[in-house]
Amino acid sequence: MNRAQRGKLALTAAALGASLLTAGCGYITPQQTSHQYSASDGVRADLGPLQLRNMLIVSAGENEPGRLIGAVYNSSSKDVKLTVNGAKGSQTQVPVKANSYTLLNENSDPAILSTTGGKPGSLVDVKVSEDGTNVSNTVKIPVLDATLQEYKDYIPTPSSSATPSSSASASSSASASSSAGASSSAGTSSSASATPSATATATSR
Repeated sequence: MNRAQRGKLALTAAALGASLLTAGCGYITPQQTSHQYSASDGVRADLGPLQLRNMLIVSAGENEPGRLIGAVYNSSSKDVKLTVNGAKGSQTQVPVKANSYTLLNENSDPAILSTTGGKPGSLVDVKVSEDGTNVSNTVKIPVLDATLQEYKDYIPTPSSSATPSSSASASSSASASSSAGASSSAGTSSSASATPSATATATSR
């Protein structure tokens, strides 16, 4: 074996040793991608054909409404509806097409729970179920607020219960104004009709 052949063999052995060393490190050290974990602020859960990913609730407070955001995947060949039950009878539903997914973000219809049931920074128990089946599960979902700017636009505003009252007040005020105007007009008409009578009486005298 000449010097050139020995040099090539040495290079080959070095390359092989390096590749084995790398493979050995990968074999001994667990690969992060082989473990399932939530890569964001939300949590994950599986429910029959439905996979919930990065789920969380955005809310301004415990007794305020909360918006559910995240992703729901449907691996079945039929359309499925995810039902989410929260605190104090609050409920929302998320429809998911067959072999597709629904992203709960600014481009989707908001999934709102009327009562969050937990302060921002806490975990709340919600019951998730596949509509029309007995498949259900209880999941602890984190509650976040506008402290993180990326969730600021997701904070739901409570439905204004004062709106009907305001309308009623406005109607009452309008009715009162109309009544007052009508009474005033009636009074003016009476005065107007009384004046000719008085003039006629004075003339006859």
